[in-house]
Amino acid sequence: MKVVVIVPTYNERLNIGPLITALQEQFQAMSHDMHVLVVDDKSPDGTAEVVQELQTRYRNVHLLEGEKAGLGTAYIRGMRYAFHGLHAEVMFQMDADFSHRPEDVRRLMAEVDGGADFVIGSRYVKGGSIPEEWGPLRKLTSWGGNVVARYVAGIYQVRDCTAGFRAIRSSLLLRTKLGSLKVEGYAFLVALLHAAVVAGARIREIPVDFIDRKQGESKLGLSDVIEFIINAWWIRFQSSRIFIKFGIVGASGVLVNLGFFTLLLAMGVDKYVASPLAIQLSIFWNFLLNNYWTFRWQRTNDRTRLEGIKFNIVFLALAVSYGTFLALSFAFPDVSPRVHQLVGIVPATLVNYFLNSYWTFRHVDTGKADPTGNDWMLNPK
Repeated sequence: MKVVVIVPTYNERLNIGPLITALQEQFQAMSHDMHVLVVDDKSPDGTAEVVQELQTRYRNVHLLEGEKAGLGTAYIRGMRYAFHGLHAEVMFQMDADFSHRPEDVRRLMAEVDGGADFVIGSRYVKGGSIPEEWGPLRKLTSWGGNVVARYVAGIYQVRDCTAGFRAIRSSLLLRTKLGSLKVEGYAFLVALLHAAVVAGARIREIPVDFIDRKQGESKLGLSDVIEFIINAWWIRFQSSRIFIKFGIVGASGVLVNLGFFTLLLAMGVDKYVASPLAIQLSIFWNFLLNNYWTFRWQRTNDRTRLEGIKFNIVFLALAVSYGTFLALSFAFPDVSPRVHQLVGIVPATLVNYFLNSYWTFRHVDTGKADPTGNDWMLNPK
């Protein structure tokens, strides 16, 4: 398996040489085809020259230079190059300042070998740590960033959302939708993690000790903090907007369901036959509206028929709704069947949303460009 450790740099001349040497020592104990890609933002201190010198010694060291435009921009540039130029199957995100210990690369990679798609070197799970010398403000900033990411952006299941030490499968990156976010700074870390969660990634956190840098200066600035907070709220807005649209479609589906059910009853159709027919019609109605409105940005035109079939195969919502109808009909035979039909819609709605969000309308890469920005990894530039 080809693995590329991506290290973004800006004025890291004092750190990058020792880091590459330390990584090479770890690579010797690993069975994978390991590489280092330094993505340098034209550092004026000569960081690139140090890397170029090491390239004469190590054939698995690569350098990619570009204009300074933020951490996120550097990572996207590096990931595209690692995918198209180096054909990486797994990519690491790693700081250049020894905040992340080179020996932990092997531990993260072991989790990928075990089946994980996205592995986080976590400071906030049991066994992980932050530097004891951090002052109250630094600790509060780190803790606050994770609170914003977890409870504003909605990444509840991850303890360390702002960790910069990660191992990610390229196949997962192809499924993520980052092109429309336009993040440039440290907000990219949360944007990528959220995109991975939405894509259904198998995420694991392993404890690591975060080490404070000994050489150079931190690049985190006020503009990065502002972008981070704005991006977290934007993620929440995007998620809420989809749910609101889904709710509107669902409400229209309720009217279709009850209207058709009432019509069938008026025609003399047995209620036990009318109920599943009405449910199935509303499912088809909801699919059409969700396909062309709610989840339009996740839809591929030539897959419409396939998704329609797939939607109808998803029988769980039908089973939940009809099962509720049957249970209520037997338990409360004197209550109007229209009430039973209405109550059965409620649990089915939650099931429907989950299945639509994470299966029916989940993006499957077709190798074609997507105008919404889903092709950010397919685009080599």
